[in-house]
Amino acid sequence: MARKHKHEEHTNHEAWAIPYGDLITLLLAFFVVMYAVSSVNEGKYRVLADSLSAAFGGPPRTLEPIQIGPKPEKGAQTESLFRTVMLRGFEQDRKGVRSDLPGARMGGDSPAPGGVQKMAADRQQTENLRRMAAAVQQAMQGLIDQKLVIVRRTEQWLEIEIATDILFASGVARVAPEAEPVLDQLAAILAPFPNALRIEGHTDNVPIATREFPSNWELSAARAASVVHLFMRRGVDARRMTVVGMGEYHPVADNATEAGRNRNRRVVIVVLGEAHEQRQEVPADAAADAVSGVVVVPPGTLASLQSP
Repeated sequence: MARKHKHEEHTNHEAWAIPYGDLITLLLAFFVVMYAVSSVNEGKYRVLADSLSAAFGGPPRTLEPIQIGPKPEKGAQTESLFRTVMLRGFEQDRKGVRSDLPGARMGGDSPAPGGVQKMAADRQQTENLRRMAAAVQQAMQGLIDQKLVIVRRTEQWLEIEIATDILFASGVARVAPEAEPVLDQLAAILAPFPNALRIEGHTDNVPIATREFPSNWELSAARAASVVHLFMRRGVDARRMTVVGMGEYHPVADNATEAGRNRNRRVVIVVLGEAHEQRQEVPADAAADAVSGVVVVPPGTLASLQSP
């Protein structure tokens, strides 16, 4: 019986196609992953990074996002992949910050033109307040020595406090004739300057109920208005002045004594700096012990007054 011949197996010349297909699939998956990473949402990534940091290392100590890899240069193509539209809008807002604010910088370390003008205006404002304070002290040194006029000055405002005993009779809002020369001197000093003026009227806590003044509110406001009218007649621009009636609610001394009530009955002329609309309250007794009658309040005093 004849032996069967074994058929020779044919060599498969296309076996390379299988690993080649696997390689192409892996390359496709790789580029898909790379594209997905390049299009990562920075906001979501920041939330994820902060959550992981809080879970493993305690609360985050910075609000800045974590930089992954080298920081892309401005204008590079990668910037469009890592910056979202929201972040671009935020960056534009930061670029649009007003350059005329104090401390704003343009072109490196050079000060912005608006900042230079603001600093020059502040220096001029301080100089104006200093000149007015010196003129008031010289003109009213006698009243200052008698504690009937008190002058306080900071870099932002000048305060001239006048006891109403020398301005008005009891329960009356019309300026006494003998007090007009005092206010005339003040008007002559303040008229040449452009600073805004706030005229405040204050009373003690003794109630008043007349047909003309139902309460201390009306009396204090009327006394301040009388000073404003006199200033207007002496050439002070009316647009610079504001009338404020404070009533009995801002005392500087104890109303339980006659001396304290005399201190509380007063008219305060506040000369504001050109760039300032408000001032901080300063204790009235800060100037009581001053020999010269002018108190320069240090900057730290205002900060301490703001604390409860």
